[in-house]
Amino acid sequence: MTRLQPDDIGHIADRLSADDQKLLARTGRTLRGIACHAVQLKEEEIADRVARIRTAVVPISWGEGLIAGFSEATGAILQHLGFQTFVTRHMDVSGMAEAFEKGADIIFLSDDERFVALNAVCGRVVDNATATGKGFVAGLDLMAGGLKGKDVLVIGCGPVGFSAAMALAQYEARVSVHDLDTRRSEDLARELGKTLNRPVRIKSDLKSALSRHRLIVEATNSGGIIHEPDLAPGTYIAAPGMPLGLSRAATQKMSARLLHDPLQLGVATMGLEACKTILEKNAGSTPGPEMDDDGRKETG
Repeated sequence: MTRLQPDDIGHIADRLSADDQKLLARTGRTLRGIACHAVQLKEEEIADRVARIRTAVVPISWGEGLIAGFSEATGAILQHLGFQTFVTRHMDVSGMAEAFEKGADIIFLSDDERFVALNAVCGRVVDNATATGKGFVAGLDLMAGGLKGKDVLVIGCGPVGFSAAMALAQYEARVSVHDLDTRRSEDLARELGKTLNRPVRIKSDLKSALSRHRLIVEATNSGGIIHEPDLAPGTYIAAPGMPLGLSRAATQKMSARLLHDPLQLGVATMGLEACKTILEKNAGSTPGPEMDDDGRKETG
């Protein structure tokens, strides 16, 4: 995963409600609604069940160390979705033990290589890169009024771009890909053809590709590679890439036709994907115990 900076995530908790209003205006759904769309859950059916699921965020100090505010921002997003959430007081292995001891159903943790959600009930692992690609494609589908049969360009063929291309194929979009490393484009096209039997067009020239596409997934880690003259009227962009690949002028031009955040949609999709089996099993069951401020189950 791209290593976020503290400034990227410092104000996430404070603006989640305001962000929901922007998402409603752009997609017709809140953050939770887009994530539900991504993982094929009906929001109205799972709203009360989400509150029965306990999620823990474990700070990890290995490698390059903690990103200030990362665990707290992740926890705030999960709480905003309605989960019972706590950040462990301990880090690393001690934090994992604490999460299990306090009865967490889903455990979130990240190091230099991976950001994952672990389902402690059924042993499932959900990777942030996969969830992020799915979540932003779901948002693009809602913004564009559907993707079936439409041409969509994926810029960047790393893990998030690969996930986005897979999701686009499942929405029955016509997928084109561009990467500075042509071999990565070729690998993605080959894998998508083998896995889903869907053709992928490889675009070697970015400016030409941008001029021919009105639906774009920007999944690079290169800032400012898309400029205002590159964008035609009516273009919609879902941009999970960090930093944002649009110049300042291009960002202003896109305005309400741009979907971008550093962490929120990926975490939301991770959370619902990781607990999907629990949500489906909990249909019609009675609520579980609430947690106190220390993350422990209340016994009444």
